[in-house]
Amino acid sequence: MRAISMGAVALAMVVVLPGCVSLGGKAPDMLIMLTPDESAPAGPMAGGQADNAIVVLDPDADRRIDVDRVPVQINASSVAYLKDAVWVERPTRQFRRLLAETVRAKADRIVLEGTDFEVKGKTTVAGRLSQMGYDAVRQTVVVRYDAVVEDGGAVRTRRFEAEVPGIPASAAAVGPALNEAANTVAKEAAAWILGG
Repeated sequence: MRAISMGAVALAMVVVLPGCVSLGGKAPDMLIMLTPDESAPAGPMAGGQADNAIVVLDPDADRRIDVDRVPVQINASSVAYLKDAVWVERPTRQFRRLLAETVRAKADRIVLEGTDFEVKGKTTVAGRLSQMGYDAVRQTVVVRYDAVVEDGGAVRTRRFEAEVPGIPASAAAVGPALNEAANTVAKEAAAWILGG
């Protein structure tokens, strides 16, 4: 009797579930992701002690940036979001991965990714992503990153910025331009991080 009642409950859940949960829905027209221009080759990578590692953390960002939509600056005080474009993953996390892989491609030290609570290394890379979107007035994609590097107690900061002008306000054009600008910033930041 118990087996029959459990089976009936399971059947009822399957019948009711489609009314409560959307398993499909309309997919966004475009998903945007950052892919590194420079990547470490396959095979053995740098080794050593974890306390000598370079640890790359997620940058901070305003809520207007750290969402799944691409911000569009309409004027000095107004922001909208790009139609039909959605990030695959939060842009702060994607930028962290892009920067870490760019540093990894150039470094002869271990490069780790994480948060303050997960891992500590000799060099910690943090910062703030203050722009990562589209400027509608100038038809320009802008990525701006304020890097903060702590290395053995010493702290250094530097701002990196890249722009890609002449971009129409469409997901198909803005997505690749964001990837280009983010890679430019990541390469410049990686050279600075490793150059000391």
